[in-house]
Amino acid sequence: MADTPHDPRPDWDTYFMTIAYDVAKRSNCSRRSVAAVIVADRRIISTGYNGTPRGILNCFEGGCPRCSGNTASGASLEECLCLHAEQNAICQAAYYGIRLQGSTIYVTLTPCLTCAKLIVSAGIREVVYAGSYAFDAQTRKLFADAGIACRRYEGDAHA
Repeated sequence: MADTPHDPRPDWDTYFMTIAYDVAKRSNCSRRSVAAVIVADRRIISTGYNGTPRGILNCFEGGCPRCSGNTASGASLEECLCLHAEQNAICQAAYYGIRLQGSTIYVTLTPCLTCAKLIVSAGIREVVYAGSYAFDAQTRKLFADAGIACRRYEGDAHA
């Protein structure tokens, strides 16, 4: 019996997470670079990275006073004008009329509670995350109650 040839290509999770890390390079937030890639049927249907809203100066141009200032990490979040990567990816899909129901979102950091609520409401069915950020019990419960699969990416998307 002949050996099955080895497929040298990355698995789907690594493929999409690697793309997410590339998307994060477009982030205009001066504090943290985060990205989201939304996939349906193994096709990218939307991407997003964190930063100021459409038409607003980028953080590095002074668009967000909090990000361009010396505010301590985690402080004065209500003053931040930036969108999270998940918010941007969902908004981009809405802007272009793309349906997200049943899709998977790949994120470089875990969603916060606000992003989790948007993910649930958008009909996204699975969250695959690389790093941890504000992933508390309430967010986990929300995903569980909504029947959304949530799992940590264990590969090496930076390779």
